[in-house]
Amino acid sequence: MALVTFISDFGNADYYVPVVKAKMLSINPQLSIVDISHDIALYDIAHAAFVLRASYNEFPKGTVHLVALNSTSDITDGYIGIKLNEHIFVGPNNGVLSMLADHDPGIVVKFSDIHIRNSSFPAKDILAPIAAKVASGAAIHDFGGPLQNIKKMMSRQFKASKKQIVGYVLRVDHYGNLITNIPKDVFDKLNPGKFEIAFGRETLETIQQNYDEVEPGDCWAFFNSLGLLEIGINHGHGADLLGLKYDSAIYINFEV
Repeated sequence: MALVTFISDFGNADYYVPVVKAKMLSINPQLSIVDISHDIALYDIAHAAFVLRASYNEFPKGTVHLVALNSTSDITDGYIGIKLNEHIFVGPNNGVLSMLADHDPGIVVKFSDIHIRNSSFPAKDILAPIAAKVASGAAIHDFGGPLQNIKKMMSRQFKASKKQIVGYVLRVDHYGNLITNIPKDVFDKLNPGKFEIAFGRETLETIQQNYDEVEPGDCWAFFNSLGLLEIGINHGHGADLLGLKYDSAIYINFEV
């Protein structure tokens, strides 16, 4: 199956999303195109990387992922294709593709000048044709040569010791819940049985299994389907009510 996913900060109120899809379908009308999101915050590379990293592995291996974000800015150094965990990604070389894993991709190709044209709409004119052709059976090597180093961006890293884990909010979701970068496996390894989660002016000493194990208006914390600590307020917008935001610090203190 020729499958392409599409993620961008284009929104859905304009013509940008449909014409990119139309370009791909004009090359292969049999393509299946799945929208991951077009509501990425404007120019927010970290937001796009988080959403794509959380979702791409749920698609079949061999899926091509078209990433259109901040691709005309001066931080973009050309356009690239990478192969990561048996998935193909096509997008701008602006750091977004470097944040999809904690290791370097197995293959990196910089698209050659013959496939690049001056355009105010590179998602349509450059990336869409390549994504469609790769999904239809072409190799990313057909469009350029190897690139040793892609532009990299680093997200905040958690810090862990026997006494404490210090993590940070990676994402405030649509509900106001706070998704952190604290992984369950690290917590399980360090947890001596008694702990305190501290964030803003609140503390918790219990990890729940889901959202509704506390009364409406009360705080909860649990490890979500990504294996990351998530914090919120039942039936409330946690970020607003707790005064937390992207990159806010979260502390887990252990009694040892």
